[in-house]
Amino acid sequence: VQLQASGGGLVQAGGSLRLSCAASRNIFRLNTMGWYRQAPGQQRELVATITTGGVTNYGDSVKGRFTIARDNANNTVILQMNSLKPEDTAVYYCKAGSFRPYWGQGTLVTVSS
Repeated sequence: VQLQASGGGLVQAGGSLRLSCAASRNIFRLNTMGWYRQAPGQQRELVATITTGGVTNYGDSVKGRFTIARDNANNTVILQMNSLKPEDTAVYYCKAGSFRPYWGQGTLVTVSS
């Protein structure tokens, strides 16, 4: 498995969750890493990305609430999600690279109102 995502679950609105995506060493070190999400009936959308140099980019709907970070010692990308809203409910996917990307298996985040 190239990318292994974990950390999803059920949380109340206003709560927090932390997602992790463990990658193989070469994939992690050579690629921009990111999180995307897909809600039922919706297109997959950007949540956040982080380059190998640590430059971050966030989707408008999560700015100020979510933080993406790289754990270089463990080849892992972390998504800290705070102040969660019901509209954050989706399957969250980890992605590595862009031209021929790798995708993780997805982890479900459910935010109850």
